[in-house]
Amino acid sequence: MEISQSHAKPASAALVLRMFGRLTVARDGAAIDLPPSRKVRALLAYLAAAGHPVSRSRLCELLGDVANDPRGELRWCLSKLRSVLDEPGRVRLSARDEMIALDLADCTVDVLLVDAATRAGLGTLDAAALRGLCDLFIGDFLEGLDLARSPQLDHWLSTQRRHYRSCHAAMLERLVELKTESPQDLRPYAERWVELSPFDPRAQTLLLKTLLDGGLPHEAERHFAAVTRLYQAEDVDLDAVARAWRELRRATAAPATKAEIAPEPAEPPIARARASLAVMPFTEDELMIGERRLADGLTHDIITRLAKLRNLFVIARGSVFALSEEGVAPAEAARRLDVDYFAHGIVRRHGERAEVSVELVEMRTARIVWSEEFEVRRDDAFLVLDDIGDMIVASIANEIETAEKNRAILKPPNSLNAWEAYHRGLWHMYRFTKADNDLAQQFFRQSSAIDPTFARAYSGLSFTHWQNAFQQWDDRQKETDSAFEAAGRSLLADDHDPAAHWAMGRALWLRNRHDQAVVELERSVDLSPNFALGHYALSFVQSQSGDPAAAITSSDHSRSLSPFDPLLFGMLGSRALAHVRLGQFEEAAEWALKAAARPNAHVIILAIAAHCLALAGRVEEARTYARLVRQTIPTFRVEDFLATFRFSPDAELLFRQAGASIGFGG
Repeated sequence: MEISQSHAKPASAALVLRMFGRLTVARDGAAIDLPPSRKVRALLAYLAAAGHPVSRSRLCELLGDVANDPRGELRWCLSKLRSVLDEPGRVRLSARDEMIALDLADCTVDVLLVDAATRAGLGTLDAAALRGLCDLFIGDFLEGLDLARSPQLDHWLSTQRRHYRSCHAAMLERLVELKTESPQDLRPYAERWVELSPFDPRAQTLLLKTLLDGGLPHEAERHFAAVTRLYQAEDVDLDAVARAWRELRRATAAPATKAEIAPEPAEPPIARARASLAVMPFTEDELMIGERRLADGLTHDIITRLAKLRNLFVIARGSVFALSEEGVAPAEAARRLDVDYFAHGIVRRHGERAEVSVELVEMRTARIVWSEEFEVRRDDAFLVLDDIGDMIVASIANEIETAEKNRAILKPPNSLNAWEAYHRGLWHMYRFTKADNDLAQQFFRQSSAIDPTFARAYSGLSFTHWQNAFQQWDDRQKETDSAFEAAGRSLLADDHDPAAHWAMGRALWLRNRHDQAVVELERSVDLSPNFALGHYALSFVQSQSGDPAAAITSSDHSRSLSPFDPLLFGMLGSRALAHVRLGQFEEAAEWALKAAARPNAHVIILAIAAHCLALAGRVEEARTYARLVRQTIPTFRVEDFLATFRFSPDAELLFRQAGASIGFGG
């Protein structure tokens, strides 16, 4: 059930539910007396915050220790809630079979307002909306509500409190940075941010600047002295705040008139490091005590595998475990580590099954970028956790790449650093048109010029040359040579980057050196078993003239690692080609249709569909796809199709026959 909450309180809200501070419910401006039972209040908060139906069994687990009749206890709690929420002619609490849900469509819920704003992106909000949201935080989430005998509920409460503190801090940061109000008006928000995140150098720096801008230099001095004592007492590095303080004092010591200010030369973009990530140690619920090795092992594997991808700066295991052992919450630990993203999770027990829940959070906005739950049987948990780890690693890497691409596309091109220019190139590259491929090439060149040691920029550049050759957008031999040269530069920059070997393997395939291409592609997945594009490229090469059964396995594995990959059409298309070589024409047709249905599928994928359908005897469907191909390339013939690939002689004969039957010539 979807719950829609706007950023402002609707005038006609029948109920107002507040969960920041003490839990309160008001109808028409008058507070409603809530049942004294803490379990009833916790149940109301959990259902309201969930925003979707919740199973009775899950609610019984949350309510904790009811030895004799947990479902009876739940029914009693629900009856108390109905007296609070339901009105004549308006039922808000529904219990259908196993599922319990709240319908709050005509209500205002403070946490849902915050969640809606965070999902939409804080960058979309103006100062007035941010002020309104910040003013909702009149206290901690469900202040004072703890159930000592309900460990799962207490864990949920602590997780939610950390999450909403991060949301509050991100909103305060955004509001203070907008600088749409006077320093005096901004000061309370800057102070609240510092109170929430005392060890965030950005918070301390902005408060110091706000005090100086407001004409309070002595108060700023006193605050910096207090910060110094705090950081020293907690053994926290003060360097970032101290540097910022020195710069602020220099800027305000002798203000110059406009006439005296000489224009500063524009600085070249810096070669920014990779996006940084902290994977905080996974925790386990009370029922998993004694199985700590499961959570620790999973955390260790995820950190190790992400580091092997080489496209992220991953904080070492020792640092994150040390902070966790000090009792530092994941969000606060991530702030201390000054990372762009952090991931954390929990391992729970449900009878004979174990559940792993994971979240990836963007630090600057406190936005949950990705979350997922995985279930396994406890007796084979160690066997399948390897597969779960693969999926978690691939998902984290893909979601961060998507977030970085989206951020880079919004920035002026001349302001991009090496990392941002690379991701701007990826955004264009994955649109699979000649115009976008040319733009991608420009951004990859810009990235490599800023940072000649950035291997990924060269692998991206190699990909654009590969596309020019494969799609026959330019002279094939010239583009093949350029793809090979750029891949070589990528390897020189970082021989341990799987993307560098991926680029070289594809370039060698263009040169018709099948065996060497396979060696390079196998090296890419040896370096990082979670590198989905490496598995896809192996499938692509093997599907044409290598081992078709191995091609199917690699295709399936690449899709399991990256089920929403921009190159998903290629993964599906490679499997279709492999089925052709196995004589499984109906299967080939079905996989080719799935490939052609992808929104970014290019004309070669449509040609694969046309030929596979013809081989399956589905000639009318095949001719429909042949017409689509001819709309883009009017002179397209089977010879063009065969020249695009490197088929074995038996596969080439099959495709010639298929092409002839649908008008592509003999």
